[in-house]
Amino acid sequence: MAIDQHGDAVLEGVSIRSLPKVSLHDHLDGALRPETIIELAGEAGIEVPEEDPDDLADWFAEKSDSGSLVEYLKTFDLTTSVMQSREALTRVAREFVEDLAADGVIYGEVRWAPEQHLQGALTLDEAVEAVQEGIEEGEDAAAADGVDIRVGQLITAMRHTDRSPEIAKLAVRWRTRGAVGFDIAGPEDGFPPSRHRKAFDYLAAKFFPTTVHAGEAAGLDSIRSALIDGRALRLGHGVRLAEDLEIVSREGEEVFVQFGDLARWVRDREIPLELSPSSNLQTGAIARWGETMEDHPFDLLYQLGFAVTVNVDNRTMSATSLTRELALLASTFDYTLDDLEEFQLNAAAGAFLPVEEREELIELIGEGFAQ
Repeated sequence: MAIDQHGDAVLEGVSIRSLPKVSLHDHLDGALRPETIIELAGEAGIEVPEEDPDDLADWFAEKSDSGSLVEYLKTFDLTTSVMQSREALTRVAREFVEDLAADGVIYGEVRWAPEQHLQGALTLDEAVEAVQEGIEEGEDAAAADGVDIRVGQLITAMRHTDRSPEIAKLAVRWRTRGAVGFDIAGPEDGFPPSRHRKAFDYLAAKFFPTTVHAGEAAGLDSIRSALIDGRALRLGHGVRLAEDLEIVSREGEEVFVQFGDLARWVRDREIPLELSPSSNLQTGAIARWGETMEDHPFDLLYQLGFAVTVNVDNRTMSATSLTRELALLASTFDYTLDDLEEFQLNAAAGAFLPVEEREELIELIGEGFAQ
């Protein structure tokens, strides 16, 4: 399958970009347009490593392809530095929604950490308000173009700081004004979800949903803590859950696998895995299995019945889109449109929406793929 310069490809005569999609794991500060970074940096007097948008895009992709989550995260120093004013946050959020709509996304959840955007004297609530304003502007712009899209905020706390209880309360304050869930992000190894048990206890008492980054830079203990301490309804990445699967034997194309208790729990409870194939390669999350897309345990998890979803993680750092990620998977594992539809249905079922709205989303996906 040929993937064009825009990341699109044709599968069974259908443009993948034209298909309705659900995006669950997409970071705001990892999704800036290079030209926007250059413009905002110029206004703020911030130096950029490249002045040309294409060259800056290449710089992000090169620096992010490090094999280390810690090194990967260093590229965010630049993006967050230009997102310190109300105007910048609103612009970035608006463009984020516009880019999702152009990618065929009909429902998305954008995760970002308000505590990282206070250098311009904004309060936490003012930062959230600025992002929400941008989201709504983006939704309105899409509607004017005849495109229906909805985007909710996943208010995120940084796992290596001590502000998670405060951020959890912030998320709950905004639950009827755009916030749909909570997350912790940042360096995973050495900063388990258990460090934020107070915040997760508060969120559980308020019946506020959580997704937790786990199983990316750290292994099974991190996933276990996300489920037990974080009460995670979804796993952010979760790719290293495959470490709890033992391939016992192979007979032709048939693989016999023994499940560990953790893997079986996640599979049987249909806890969605927010897999991000390109990002997982860049950060070394799949190093145990190899370094290419063919080595990614995505297909193993899918064939074993896990609720796999496909995500971009960070569009800028991975130079990708949801369309491109789906095209890469289809090309690598010979997936059909039925498979791609299954990934979207899994994501819709795991969305932090009321059940009636999830059912409506599922219907829209079914109709879109049927056409």
